[in-house]
Amino acid sequence: MSRIVMRFTGVGGQGVLLAGEIFAEAKINLGGYGVKTATYTSQVRGGPTVVDIQLDDKEIFYPYAIDGQIDFMLSVANVSYNLFKNGVAEGGTIVVDQNLVHPTDEDRKKWNIVEIPIITIAKEEVGNVITQSVVALAIANNFTNAIDKEVLKEVMLSKVPKKVHEANIKAYELGYKYSEEAKQK
Repeated sequence: MSRIVMRFTGVGGQGVLLAGEIFAEAKINLGGYGVKTATYTSQVRGGPTVVDIQLDDKEIFYPYAIDGQIDFMLSVANVSYNLFKNGVAEGGTIVVDQNLVHPTDEDRKKWNIVEIPIITIAKEEVGNVITQSVVALAIANNFTNAIDKEVLKEVMLSKVPKKVHEANIKAYELGYKYSEEAKQK
């Protein structure tokens, strides 16, 4: 595998940091290298948040993603999308929650914009909005093929309380389902 560089953006409290942690740990568990670097404003909840994730089979010497080298971004907040989108390589894929993020026509020409209602899936189909980060995790993995699906699921389950395993498994499966449908369009 060559290096995969991903970016998750949202606002504080949406779980984007957890998704980055799960990817990095899963890659390390597989004998590779995984680094996550988070940036967030001083607001604890509601402020713009970004986490960059680098996964590689070779050692990663610089922990920060370099603008223009990010292959994939997922965003669930318009303010964060607008702040951090320019780091994505031209032609890269950006998945957005179309109910919350509003790419311009120019954005659609520059990147492969994919719209998936991430928050709605978590809230209405899983029944727990907190599972949005797991829906996002599955979507990102399906688009990047970064980590074996089952390995990523095991790491995710190790990070959430047992009492919510069932909901998170459902969220994970729905993330894959919706991302597959989006890829077919």
